[in-house]
Amino acid sequence: MARATPLTEDLAAASLGALGNPTRLRLYRLLVRTGPTGLTVGAIVRTLGTPASTLAHHLAALTRAGLVEQEQRGREVRSRPDFPAMAQLMDFLTAECCVDSAEPTKEDCDVPTAACPECDEPREGD
Repeated sequence: MARATPLTEDLAAASLGALGNPTRLRLYRLLVRTGPTGLTVGAIVRTLGTPASTLAHHLAALTRAGLVEQEQRGREVRSRPDFPAMAQLMDFLTAECCVDSAEPTKEDCDVPTAACPECDEPREGD
C-alpha cells in the first residue's frame, strides 16, 4: 500500500538511501521482477545467495523505507515491492522537470514524456 502521507524530501532521501546499497538494489529489482505476488525469504536466499540473516537486515531497511511490504502467511513471510510507493518516489523526482527551462521542447528533453509533460506540450509556432 502506498504511503498515506505526502512524500517529503526526507522520506525520498530515506527511500533512495535504502536503494543505495548494491545488495538492497539487487533485492529490490528481484522483487520487482516477481511482481505483486512477491517471494518468500527462502526463495530470495536461493536466488541471490545472500545468507538469511543478512537478507533480513536488507529487507528490514527496504521495509522501513516504504519500498517493500511484507505479509505473514502461516510460517512464511512474503516480501513484495510497494509499486505505488515507488511510483510516488519517481513522481517526486521528476515533478519539476523542465520548470526552469526557458523553452523546453521534446527534442531537448530526454525525460519520458509521462514524467515531463512540459516537454510534450506543443509550443507556439511549432
